[in-house]
Amino acid sequence: MSKNRNNLLIAASGTGGHIFPALAVSKKVQKDWNIHWLGVEKRLDAKFVPKNYNFLTLKLETPKKNIFIFIQYLKILFSTFTIIKILKDKKINLVFTTGGYISAPSILAAKLLKIPVIMHESNLIPGMVTKYFGFLCKFVLIGFKDTNSYLKNCKTIFTGTPLREEFYETNPLPEWVPRGKGPLLIVMGGSQGAKDINKIFYEALNFLIKQKFRIVHIVGDNNLNNSLRKKSNNYVQKKFTNQIASLMQNCDLVISRSGAGTINELIQTGKPSILIPYPNSKNNHQEKNAMILSSIGGAILINQNKISKEYFEQTLKRIFKFKSKKGKPKYEILDLMKENMKTLNYLKSTNEIKRFINYFLKEL
Repeated sequence: MSKNRNNLLIAASGTGGHIFPALAVSKKVQKDWNIHWLGVEKRLDAKFVPKNYNFLTLKLETPKKNIFIFIQYLKILFSTFTIIKILKDKKINLVFTTGGYISAPSILAAKLLKIPVIMHESNLIPGMVTKYFGFLCKFVLIGFKDTNSYLKNCKTIFTGTPLREEFYETNPLPEWVPRGKGPLLIVMGGSQGAKDINKIFYEALNFLIKQKFRIVHIVGDNNLNNSLRKKSNNYVQKKFTNQIASLMQNCDLVISRSGAGTINELIQTGKPSILIPYPNSKNNHQEKNAMILSSIGGAILINQNKISKEYFEQTLKRIFKFKSKKGKPKYEILDLMKENMKTLNYLKSTNEIKRFINYFLKEL
């Protein structure tokens, strides 16, 4: 059958947690499907969606908690009619979505046109759209087995969360990363950066430099601090990098938010971490995600509202306290955290998800 008749709409927008899993899946199935991508104007989508996909956007805004939130939700639901037109015009046969507010109208539009929908939920605690609209989907693929207990009315299948292909390959350390003997820290706040993580990190920077840490700091858009960039040759700032897999594979410790994507990247690379969950995440899902790793001793969870410069520095001192063994430093706690991370088995979920998507080819 001609690929041109196999039209897949991917509805994914907003943060990297929604976009990157969808990208990993789209690249896996693009030989079999003609891909159309539905996103939202002025979000991260346009930066990452490949030019060979038919990129379509909606004029929507992220719902904010204020007196107009009901009107905001209505606007999102009314976009169902725009999506119906897209589905008809593009002759879409299947919809794949990764959650977020763009998923709700996409699911409704597809359901009204009797087009099957596959949804992927990467968080341990499912988002609002998955909870209330998941039952309308043919399958809800889940990143963690325990998510099933929150979705009793859905046909759930555990697949794990898809990662970018480079996470399944061995990558060398990027040339721009500081070289030396000091431990390498990767500090990041997710696809949009994190001002509060940056703030506490800046406060502790003199301590880190004095301790001879090598540091790669992903600060996010508009957060570059030129006065600190020249502080030391062992400190590098970046707005963004597409070499996260290389960095995580070759670093000693990751300091980060705890979005589902990051949790799965840490599991895949087996890296210890300090996790600082975003305190305003819906259903407190970032803290629940972080507990997956902290409960087995692979990560240290720090509450953003209780963190201080002193506590942050003391935590790093404990992790990197070492005893000399045959003339080489041995970081006892760090090594234990690495061993604990090995107890988690990672599933290459892109292959599993491809199988479910291509299941619908025989029905076309």
